[in-house]
Amino acid sequence: MIGYQVSDAEVEKFRREGYLLVEGMFGAEEVELLRKIAKADHKLVTDAHDARDGEGRATRLSLRNELSDDVYSAVVRCRRLVDTTERLLGDEVYHYHHKMTMKEPFVGGAWEWHQDYGYWYNNGCLYPDMASVMIAVDRATKENGCLQVIPGSHLLGRIDHGKTGSQTGADVERVEKVLERLPLLYAELGPGSALFFHANLLHRSDANRSPNPRWALICCYNTAHNNPYKVHHHPCYSYLERCDDAKVLEVALREWEEMQGAATA
Repeated sequence: MIGYQVSDAEVEKFRREGYLLVEGMFGAEEVELLRKIAKADHKLVTDAHDARDGEGRATRLSLRNELSDDVYSAVVRCRRLVDTTERLLGDEVYHYHHKMTMKEPFVGGAWEWHQDYGYWYNNGCLYPDMASVMIAVDRATKENGCLQVIPGSHLLGRIDHGKTGSQTGADVERVEKVLERLPLLYAELGPGSALFFHANLLHRSDANRSPNPRWALICCYNTAHNNPYKVHHHPCYSYLERCDDAKVLEVALREWEEMQGAATA
């Protein structure tokens, strides 16, 4: 959605509920190219590691801390994401990392209930003033393991986390009590739709028991005032050079043409 500007009402909704869903944030041509590039990206696939749930099912995850001249980085830098996240968090943001999650048909695993700040707290970030943007590369449905969120749970503060399988999840007893008091939302997303969510929002997903893949690009941002007090594997503050929204399609077209040329050379 080139030129998207978040409204005051949407900012208020995010601060009250901890998430904002924007349908059609990326157009059909943009997301189709993103999908084709990602699924033909050998390095993306080979760099991925498995995150296993309590039943041993795996979701593949490919994470990058650096930005480059590729379509993923153009998405991270584009104004429709950066400007919106800055409005939602009330400060300048910088790129914390981005990742592709790959939940394959029938074998893709679940994610346990967790808060992103449940992890990032240990990276030296003093405040939970951070957010992620999940962009649906494939259609995300209940059947293929779409994200589930608990609206308003970001106001509970950070919850203790511990190991479940090879994942780190929020305290199970506490989450059960939260679910007795707060609603559960299945965030079903069409390709190109975006879900902005606060770092303290409780979220999870089911295993993919359908014949359809569920890939998603997640762009993570930290606020400038929350620069970590220690060096960790995710980057400290550096100014984020943003790009015009039209750059996403421009880079995607160029990258796909280069891939096609390399394949036929």
